[in-house]
Amino acid sequence: MFSYYSSINILIWLVLGILCILVYQDNRISSDDKHMYYLTYVIIAVAALAEWAGLKLSGNTDVPTWVLRLVKCCDYILTPMAAFSLARQMKLRNRWNNVLIGLLAFNTVFQIVSCFTNWMIVIDAQNQYSHGPLYMLYLVISIVVVLLILIQLLIYSKAFRKQNRFSLYAIIGMILVGIALQEILGGMIRTEYLALTFGIALIYIHTMEFSQQTDQEHMQKQQLLISTDALTGLYSRHAYSNILNEYAVSMPEDLAAFSIDINGLKAVNDTLGHEAGDELICGAADCILRTFGDKGQCYRTGGDEFVAIVKMARDQADPALEKLKKQTQQWEGKTVKSLSLSAGYAFAADHKDCSCEMLVKEADKNMYVEKRVYYQAQGHERRNRR
Repeated sequence: MFSYYSSINILIWLVLGILCILVYQDNRISSDDKHMYYLTYVIIAVAALAEWAGLKLSGNTDVPTWVLRLVKCCDYILTPMAAFSLARQMKLRNRWNNVLIGLLAFNTVFQIVSCFTNWMIVIDAQNQYSHGPLYMLYLVISIVVVLLILIQLLIYSKAFRKQNRFSLYAIIGMILVGIALQEILGGMIRTEYLALTFGIALIYIHTMEFSQQTDQEHMQKQQLLISTDALTGLYSRHAYSNILNEYAVSMPEDLAAFSIDINGLKAVNDTLGHEAGDELICGAADCILRTFGDKGQCYRTGGDEFVAIVKMARDQADPALEKLKKQTQQWEGKTVKSLSLSAGYAFAADHKDCSCEMLVKEADKNMYVEKRVYYQAQGHERRNRR
């Protein structure tokens, strides 16, 4: 039976070694955190070794009594520390953490003093040890340590989403079952370090999975920020470049590009200020989105320049421009009272050898025709259109 327990411990040490390798290879973990993980695994490994050695040496008359006392002293010091090392990975700083540290310090002093007495263990003539009269105090300390760590884990779990908490609670439950089996059944039922090793391995996986989810969400948020124009909420120039690349080779025949430009933005900026100009830009974006938002993507490609890449039938294009015109006629800002847009479009079916970028240029040409008409009606030169 002892050989079986030795085999289990060998596997425990191997798992702890593999965890060290995983931590070493994980570039997401800082150097300080890596040292914390290493220390955790070393404490658990040495504590498991001390428990194993205590059982191995008990009853061996060739071993001096003081060696057995020293081994059991290390066992009783390191076992609560091994559990506490699990809590250290949570990096919480609160009063419970301070209580845990104080309790472990007291236990360390208590065990060192007990090493020179029969408080914790009594060794008979056959060098067989049994629990001493103050062993119950150690059990109480261990139970309090476990309860404090549970409190810390519950606090720590609040950092996770609800769907991630259940797996964390299941890991905690598994560790508690392993500890309870050993304490209740005793003898050669040595499941405490097995459960603890499983627990820290699963918590490492759980933490890394959560970290990966967090990184992905951060990347998605960053991508959203990059892809969204900060002023208008439309797609940005970056997103526009991506759509051009997507349709660089071929385009569906029902794809249409609308080029849209604000009329008179420069005059508004010069007379009313750039805040009024921003209001005009946002108003234009809102009108464009209301017109084309359900048919495709709308982009702000420059200061007062917009592009809509949509899929529609050819006979829907002119009604869409009419809708856009009605939207601008209905718009009224706080500072700027009116909005005028020039727009032009081009269909992929009419430019089969074009890329999407070239299609937008064709739409741009048609937009400038309308813009020229607008400024001629206003009595302005084409070069002063803004």
